[in-house]
Amino acid sequence: MYQSLNVYGKPLRACCMKPMTGFYRNGCCDSADEDTGIHPVCIIVTNSFLKFSASKGNDLATPIPEYNFPGLVEGDKWCLCARRWLEAYKHGIAPKLVISATHIKTLGIIDLEILEKFSIDSNNSDSNLDSLSLS
Repeated sequence: MYQSLNVYGKPLRACCMKPMTGFYRNGCCDSADEDTGIHPVCIIVTNSFLKFSASKGNDLATPIPEYNFPGLVEGDKWCLCARRWLEAYKHGIAPKLVISATHIKTLGIIDLEILEKFSIDSNNSDSNLDSLSLS
């Protein structure tokens, strides 16, 4: 596993514990060489993004009980593949994100300036973080 740092080189904050997210299902958008899909972006799910993702063959809304996956709904937070977020961005439907919970590995795919435009906790500030819930 790579060091747990966000895009600012600070300790990576948890993204979401319910539903449990992350490549390691530890609530964080950690990454590693084994994470070939590169799931480092902590997004805030929207209905338009769920429809877009399903149209690309990744239905994130449908529950899969055998994998303990409840299905995502608008407002959930989720560790997303950086390339899928970038694809949604290019189509004008990228979801907002929690930049303090977005892994530094993301910067190999998406520019920091773009991430900051979609961040709910931008400018490397902790002032907005108290209002964020991990659920």
